[in-house]
Amino acid sequence: MEVLIKATQLLLSLSILVILHEMGHFLPARWFKIRVEKFYLFFDPWFSLFKKQVGDTEYGVGWLPLGGYVKISGMVDESMDKAQMAKPPEPWEFRSKPAWQRLIVMVGGVTVNLLLGMLIYIGVLFTWGREYLPTDQAMFGIHPSKTLSAQGVQEGDRLVRVEGVAPKTIGDAQRMILIDGARDLELVRGGDPVRVQLDPEFGSLALGNGEKEIMAVRLPFYVDTVRPGMNAAKSDLRKGDRILAVDGTPTLFFEDFRKLLQEKKDQTIAIALVRGPDTLNVPVTVDASGLVGIGPETYSELEARGLGFKTVKESYGLLASIPAGITYGMETLTGYVSSMKLLFTKSGAEQIGGFGAIGNMFPGTWNWQAFWTMTAFLSIILAFMNILPIPALDGGHVMFLLYEMITKRVPNQRVMEVAQMVGMVLLLSLLLYANGNDLFKGLTGRM
Repeated sequence: MEVLIKATQLLLSLSILVILHEMGHFLPARWFKIRVEKFYLFFDPWFSLFKKQVGDTEYGVGWLPLGGYVKISGMVDESMDKAQMAKPPEPWEFRSKPAWQRLIVMVGGVTVNLLLGMLIYIGVLFTWGREYLPTDQAMFGIHPSKTLSAQGVQEGDRLVRVEGVAPKTIGDAQRMILIDGARDLELVRGGDPVRVQLDPEFGSLALGNGEKEIMAVRLPFYVDTVRPGMNAAKSDLRKGDRILAVDGTPTLFFEDFRKLLQEKKDQTIAIALVRGPDTLNVPVTVDASGLVGIGPETYSELEARGLGFKTVKESYGLLASIPAGITYGMETLTGYVSSMKLLFTKSGAEQIGGFGAIGNMFPGTWNWQAFWTMTAFLSIILAFMNILPIPALDGGHVMFLLYEMITKRVPNQRVMEVAQMVGMVLLLSLLLYANGNDLFKGLTGRM
């Protein structure tokens, strides 16, 4: 069920983004009286699931959910319609229009995705606000990843500063280290200040170990959820149980429990727990994914127990949400652009993921706030990726148009056709590589 929920969210999110992206090309084309022959959600090689002719345009839904497209008359695109391009230009064709009009048509999709991402962030902040756990409220410190542990950070260390700056949240600290290249950590260990200097190549080392996160907040493990249909629901585990150990190994914190279960796949384990005045041992079987189906209490529930974890809730009125949402979107864009440098390393390339990796970024239960936040993130990333000057992407067409506007010379059609074909091969290769990575990680259990 969790996989189905994630897949549904991914499909809905991409459908919204693709339709609006293509609308960003479609509307300017129609304003400039350029004929649009097709408007499709998803690709339709050989056949389509649905199509309807309205005026000059065929609207349809393809069967291959890898994106979508508009086919604009008189334009060198993925259709590679050489017969049309061999004829003299018609007044309604893309190639007959001034370069400035063609440029507006080509940047329309990217513009829509960028503005959409910011608009969604504005809506999310206005509707739900933003809640976070300040770094100083991680009362039991952090769980360092394997790579961070090797650098000298220990279980339970409390993070104070990164490069002399107090990070707002643990997530901010991770971004400062992995994306901004921060390497100087100030910690508190058992009441004493400790300083750790990370390796200059720490980012590559973490990626090489397959680590998407390098630290997590230590949460005392009180059971909050027992998921129906999973093995925990068939056992005597209950909401409110305080987990102590698994097969005699202490697991007082949720991340300790989660990691240990990854080593107990398909085994029946004994979970020691406290329930009221009683200490019990409950047998439960771990499934093939290393899960039993229980989750930890939230920050607010732990705070109610007197354990700290007091979150900060930021609420936004309509006017305040607008600049905050724009700032949120720009921070997302600049953070993603900065992280691109990691992809040009061997370990970074190995972490490139396809639809499986993107789907796993959505929560396993339906949550509208998480859905729209993720959709905004994907919209901004789609805008950035599409404006890259790669043939077959919008940025490739923009590159040729700028050349024409600067030199006053129309690029050779044959050159454009070859460039389009090369770009399509590159994108298809990247698509196969990314989804092949997902498949390999899924088969080896490294997802």
